[in-house]
Parts: sequence; structure tokens; C-alpha cells
Amino acid sequence: MKKIILFTLAIISYNFATAQKYEFTPVTDIEASSVKSQGNTGTCWSFSSSSFLESEIERISGQKIDISEMYSVRTTYDDKAWNYVMRQGKAQFSEGGLAHDVMNAINKNGLVPEAAFTGLFGQAVSYNHSKIVPELKLVLDKFIKEDSTITNWETPTKTILDENIGVYINQFEYNGKSYTPQSFLAMTKLNPNDYITLTTFTHKPEYSKFILDIPDNFSYGSFYNLSLNTYMEVIDNALKNGYTIELDIDVSEPTFSSKNGVAFIPKNKEDNKKGMTEIVDEMVITSTFRQAEFENYNTTDDHLMHITGIMKDQKGNKYYKVKNSWGTSLANGGYIYVSEAFMQLKSISIMIHKDAISKEIKKNLHI
Repeated sequence: MKKIILFTLAIISYNFATAQKYEFTPVTDIEASSVKSQGNTGTCWSFSSSSFLESEIERISGQKIDISEMYSVRTTYDDKAWNYVMRQGKAQFSEGGLAHDVMNAINKNGLVPEAAFTGLFGQAVSYNHSKIVPELKLVLDKFIKEDSTITNWETPTKTILDENIGVYINQFEYNGKSYTPQSFLAMTKLNPNDYITLTTFTHKPEYSKFILDIPDNFSYGSFYNLSLNTYMEVIDNALKNGYTIELDIDVSEPTFSSKNGVAFIPKNKEDNKKGMTEIVDEMVITSTFRQAEFENYNTTDDHLMHITGIMKDQKGNKYYKVKNSWGTSLANGGYIYVSEAFMQLKSISIMIHKDAISKEIKKNLHI
């Protein structure tokens, strides 16, 4: 009996000794604005892009500015509605969007600070857009079907958006000065045309520019295609040189955990639960496997976030520090540490300042 007990204790001691609870240390950590919550909305694309642009404003001009996420959302809905009507209802119409939609909105309608346009009413402190799309679609679908009760879709659409998000503003005060959305954009020194979207797929030639066929690309934005190795090289070099990155990624995987603050791709599915708190062996990701997972819908475009740094665990494995928009009550104060394998497999695309890319890659992309 004594030998059995000793043997059991030895096994327990061995398992305890070999367990590798995560211990993260920063490699590159770029300061970012505070983590916010998108609430009950599908507007991660605006929250993440706004966070990214706040970092860009600080990098370019040294100014810390809290910009309005909802101003870009409000203006983008106008484009969504127009696109949906002109395509006679044969187009995506939802709360979703992509990073380039924010850039399109800024180019067309300028930029405003959070203080000038919060998108909240009365005593509300959180967002709830659950009724917006159903109400808009009801109007738009009736117009498309030539329902005699809707002869002008633009007026009722404007009313819905004004009442749920806010009325357009043409002038506002900021730090004692008067601005228009366009003059405020000029003050920040941001140039929306300096930003490009990169991706990595094998169904298009390397270094080509193409429209990526994903549901939320309602505005038919173009993406530059890189090899998987070059794509990851761009991410790493940008972060090491002080540039943060806008990220579109699949978070539907069971191994993406906002509760635990990690995302990983285990080599063995039996390690799905273990990997939430401990280091596990991860898959080696190839471009062929990545492409297959995209084409069979295992990898989907469903969330946008903001990459602000690189982390490593005690074994030297690399992770990306990614700022989410689900509030601060989750692990890591609202950040997710995304493993290199997860990034290789599940990222859809990145948006980045073109100066963060090497001269050689820019030459190959003809930019």
C-alpha cells in the first residue's frame, strides 16, 4: 500500500512539475487608448478601427484624442442603405463592416471626437442597436418591393438613424476651438489614403490586389495579397517599429477565450480545455491548410480588433497582444493574447499604415 501511495504521489508531483501555467512577458508593447465596450452592437469594425486610428494620431502628431466610433457607424449606414436599395435587396445588410468602411466614412464625412458625438441618449451608458437593422430593413424591403406605403426610403431611414444613433453634426467645439468634421480630421494629421489592407490567400496571386469575397465586404474593398510568411513578417516588423495594426479575425473557435484572455490552435483537440490556462503544443500552420479552412467555412470573418504588441510565454512562444472591444471586466483588462498559430490560421486581414511596410514589399505591391 505504501508503495502505491508513493507511486501516486510521484505521478501527481510529476504532473504538477510539468504543467506550464501561462506566464506572459511583453516583447513589444505599444501604448493604446483605453479599452471600451461596443455593447449590444455589431460594430466591432468601428470600435477597433477607431482605437487603431487613435494610436495612429498619437504616433503621427503626439495627440491623445478619443474619437467617436458612432459617428463612423452613423455615416456608414447611409452607404449601406444606398447599396442595399440599388442592388434591389440582393446585398448584405447588417451591423457588420470592415476597417476600410471607417476609412471611407472619414474620407467622405470627416472625423469627430467622442465628446461631440457619443451615439448615446439621455442617461444611457451602453449601446443597444438590436432594433436598428430590423427597422431599416422593413423600410428598405418595402420600398424595393414597391409597397405604396413607402415612396421615399431616405427620409424614414434618416429618422431611424437619427433617433437611434444621432443627428449629423456640422460644427462643434473641442478644446476651446470650433471645428467641422473635415477641419477636425485635418487637425489630427490623419490621411485615410495612407492605409492599406493586407491578406494572405492562395486563390489569388501573390502581390495581387483583389476584392475579398466575405459577407461584410458590402463596400467591395480591395485587399493586397501576400504569402503567409510575408504577411506574418509584416505584422512583426510593424509592431517592432512602433506601428499598431487593425485586425480582422475569426473568433468563433472554441479555443478563442475572452474569459481566459488567450487564443490558440492546439495540436491535439484533447488540449482545448487545458490550453485555456496552460501551454500546449500547437499546430504547424501552412498556407494550404489555412486556405482549406477558409473555403470550408471553418475560418470566417466575424470580429475586428486592434493589435498593439507582442508577448511571449515562459517557453519563448510568441503571442500577439490584441485589444478587444468587449469591456474591461474580462481577462487581461480586455486584451486577448493570440498565439502565432492562431494568427496564422484565423486572421482574415490586417489594415496598416503603408509606411510600416518595407520598401521591397511596397515595390512588389506597386504602392
